[in-house]
Amino acid sequence: MPHVTTPDGAEIFYKDWGVGRPVVLSHGWPLNSDSWEAQQLFLASHGFRAIAHDRRGHGRSSQTWHGNEMNTYADDLAALIDGLDLRDVTLVGFSTGGGEVARYVGRHGTARIAQVVLVSAVPPFMLRTDDNPDGVPAEVFDAIRAGSLADRSQLYRDLADGPFFGHNRPGANVSQGVRDAFWRQGLQSGHRGAYECVAAFSATDFRADLDAIDVPTLVVHGDDDQVVPFEVGGKASAARIKNATLKVYPGAPHGITDTHKDQLGADLLEFLNS
Repeated sequence: MPHVTTPDGAEIFYKDWGVGRPVVLSHGWPLNSDSWEAQQLFLASHGFRAIAHDRRGHGRSSQTWHGNEMNTYADDLAALIDGLDLRDVTLVGFSTGGGEVARYVGRHGTARIAQVVLVSAVPPFMLRTDDNPDGVPAEVFDAIRAGSLADRSQLYRDLADGPFFGHNRPGANVSQGVRDAFWRQGLQSGHRGAYECVAAFSATDFRADLDAIDVPTLVVHGDDDQVVPFEVGGKASAARIKNATLKVYPGAPHGITDTHKDQLGADLLEFLNS
C-alpha cells in the first residue's frame, strides 16, 4: 500500500487516482479516506488527480501514541504534499479535515496551494469560550469522549443512525449501507487517536489560520448540520476568509459527502474549473 513517512516515522496511507491538476482530500472524524470515494472517483473521472489520505490514528495509517493534534495533522499533510511534490493543489477538507486544511495554511502557507474548499468544516472554532460565546458547549464533546470510553462501537452506531447523516429527522432515508460504512471506518481508527482527535477538532482555534488563507476559497455547509452547526462553522468561516464563496445546502445534514454527493461533486467541479 502507498505511504509517505513523516519526520517522526509515522506512515501515512494515501490513495492516488487519476491524472491532472491535484486535488487533496482530508477526511472527517472518525473516518478515513474511504469516506471520499464518491468525490475521488468523480474528480478523477473528470480530469483531476484526486488524492485522499488516512489521517494518523485513522484507517491504514500509523496509530501513533503521540501527535494526535492539529499541528501534527497539518505537518503530516505537508509531508504528503511535499513527498509527492504536488503543486497548484486544491485542498478540500471535510469536517475535521477542514481544520487540518486550515492549520496547514497557517503553518505552511499557500506556495503549493491554488484553492481551498471547506465542507461541513469545523473552523473557525467549535468550542464555546469567553471569546467564542456562540460555540458548542464543552459538555457535548465530553459526552462524545465518555461514549468512546464506554462503548466506542455503539457511539459510532448512534452517530451514524442519528445526527451525522440527519437520519433522526422526519422523512430521512439514509441507507443502512451508508450508516454501516461510517461505523466500519470508525472502528478502523485507533482508540487513542480517535479519542484525542475529539479535542483536536473541537478545542483548536482556527481563526488565525483562516485569516492566512489568500487563495480562492469555497465554503459548503448544510443549514441543518447537527454536528458542526452552520452558524458556528460554514457561516462564520465564509465571513472570515477573504473573498470566500459560500454555498448553503438547505436542510442538509453534516455528512453531505454521502447524502448530497451529486450536488457536492458538481459544485467542486465548477469551483475547480473556475
